[in-house]
Amino acid sequence: TAITSGKIQVNGVHLHYQKTGEGSHAVLLLPGMLGSGQTDFGPQLKSMNKQLFTIVAWDPRGYGQSIPPPRDFPPDFFERDAKDAVDLMQALKFKKFSLLGWSDGGITALIAAAKYPTLIHKLVVWGANASVTQEDVRIYNGIRDVSKWSEKVKKPLEEMYGHKYFAKTCEAWVDGISHFAKKSDGSICQQLLPDIKCPTFIIHGEKDPLVPQAHAEYIHKHIKGSWLLLMPEGKHNLHLRFAEDFNRQVEAFLL
Repeated sequence: TAITSGKIQVNGVHLHYQKTGEGSHAVLLLPGMLGSGQTDFGPQLKSMNKQLFTIVAWDPRGYGQSIPPPRDFPPDFFERDAKDAVDLMQALKFKKFSLLGWSDGGITALIAAAKYPTLIHKLVVWGANASVTQEDVRIYNGIRDVSKWSEKVKKPLEEMYGHKYFAKTCEAWVDGISHFAKKSDGSICQQLLPDIKCPTFIIHGEKDPLVPQAHAEYIHKHIKGSWLLLMPEGKHNLHLRFAEDFNRQVEAFLL
């Protein structure tokens, strides 16, 4: 099945998406910081079961091919992304769908599942956090300067954005997400977790350098009936590095 792409107007912006498969179970893939369907979900778009699932990968506003507008990080940027994501799927005529969210996309997916429970079938998140600690802020500042990133991670993003937009947006993201640490509990969406009623699968790479394991354990503890899978060799991008294993685990959960 071919991967098609398109743009659709949602909440005043033109959002870009890629779509593949003809299954009755619709699944939305939500990328991480600076990410897009193209950069973040190649192995999922290519290899997930096209008979069982219709797979949609979106570029959140200001990311990928959903520019303009340029990306910004107001205090409610995760809520804004959650509303955009849900409204995109409804604009594409999906009545109910599952969410697969990585990193920032995982946070967005948690918020969407809590706020729009009637629309969300199942939820999978990995590399996500529901709060920001001082330790997290230290980690984020470590990636603020994109010139220090590895060539492999940097290259597709530089190709997509050009160096200037990429560097500027990364710095803006670090400032935007670090704001949560100024709150007494550092919460992004902790208070929403008990509202998530759909079946939830949390995956965490034990070698994730960006998101400490305590975050995955906190999410698991506060979403009733959720499953937690720890991947001993997994890093932050475990769905790319161990794509076959990841796809198999996720498909089994979605069925």
